[in-house]
Amino acid sequence: MSIKNLLIEMKNMSELMVDLAYSAVLFNSKAAAEEVIELENDINEMNYEIKKESLVAARSYEDAEKLTALLEIAEAAESIANAAKDLADIVIKGFKPHPVFKIVMEESDKSIVRETISENSDLANKSLGELLLVNRTGMRVIAIKRGTSWIYGPDKNTTLLAGDSLILKGTEAGADLIEKLASAECSMEDIPEELEDE
Repeated sequence: MSIKNLLIEMKNMSELMVDLAYSAVLFNSKAAAEEVIELENDINEMNYEIKKESLVAARSYEDAEKLTALLEIAEAAESIANAAKDLADIVIKGFKPHPVFKIVMEESDKSIVRETISENSDLANKSLGELLLVNRTGMRVIAIKRGTSWIYGPDKNTTLLAGDSLILKGTEAGADLIEKLASAECSMEDIPEELEDE
């Protein structure tokens, strides 16, 4: 991978790790915490690759100066990943989060929620690309628990199934909509195609 693609991957992965780490603590999920730790190892390897590629690419002092900024960005992404790992370690070590943590998460402008898709839900048997949940509800699917396995960082081609347990991040209003959609209290026809600006 090129330095550019490595940086893009590191940015996306570190962002996913933070969301997963908070989810792991909020829902006391060791599986999510373990995934954060695995992703942190991947980020460390990517940062090492960026350093190697930079050394090969630098042919002059000016090149080295330009590449320094990219190395700083990679280091910052790795620092974010390390902080997410620290959160995940709380779950791995078996510490229960203080009740204040849940209050803090509820007061945050972004909600992290967990919903299970019922048999009759309009979410079942549709891809995330078809559903356009981010546009229509303001909620983004971070991870999907299917049986005993997890799907992390699902994309538009990922199909949701009845029984899937979704971890989503977004607005409080969106969290209410997702709860109703997942439990089949309302259908996609009841949801506008795009969120209206407040």
